[in-house]
Amino acid sequence: MSTKRTGTPLVEMRDISIAFGGIHAVDGVSLDLYPGEVVGLLGHNGAGKSTLIKCLSGAYQADSGEFWVDGKKATIESPIDSRDLNIETIYQTLALADNLDAASNLFLGRELTTPLGFLDDARMEAETRKIMARLNPNFKKFKEPVSALSGGQRQSVAIARAVYFNARILIMDEPTAALGVHETEMVADLIKELKSQGLGIFLISHDTREMMDLCDRVAVMKNGKLIGNERVEDVTEDDILSMIIMGKNPKKAA
Repeated sequence: MSTKRTGTPLVEMRDISIAFGGIHAVDGVSLDLYPGEVVGLLGHNGAGKSTLIKCLSGAYQADSGEFWVDGKKATIESPIDSRDLNIETIYQTLALADNLDAASNLFLGRELTTPLGFLDDARMEAETRKIMARLNPNFKKFKEPVSALSGGQRQSVAIARAVYFNARILIMDEPTAALGVHETEMVADLIKELKSQGLGIFLISHDTREMMDLCDRVAVMKNGKLIGNERVEDVTEDDILSMIIMGKNPKKAA
């Protein structure tokens, strides 16, 4: 059942366009996201969904269009700008340091120190345990390097890092790719927990069934254009596939 979209969106992308060598990777796309809402982004490789999200994350600069965050116009020209707006991206690669434990990864580049300037390992571990208790109470491997963790546990660490540093808008790129059934369920539970805490999530995935289960809305792109932006309860999997493959929105034709 979908979240009620009331009040001000967490983020609005208005008429975003970006071209590479004359090819319109994203062509006049407008999309918004509300607190406690999961919006799925679907489309073939090259459809423009990752490029659109990279504009929001600051990895690319849009050629035209506007970003609005909490009802105010925002400038996003770098990943730092995006992070300063409490937008965090969790890429498929997760960007974790394999040889370090969960706490060291959580605070990587933002380490906590004692008044004397030493690393405060005890406090970092305590904070990691606190956030993990909220997100994934079954997580127990605090002392092991993340290379020893399962795919779902590694996702937990990456998500905990984003949430700890006050992310309000989370971009998740194929979070369940290459995970088994149990691990996929773990990540799905994490997404539901984040949603219940009022975060807004853009979820990129190729799995239409997963999108139907986890998302409030699905936005489908093809050839850089937004084909449809529909509430999940208003569409079928066949409708979504028709948008992805044919580039036509059956809801608009009806």
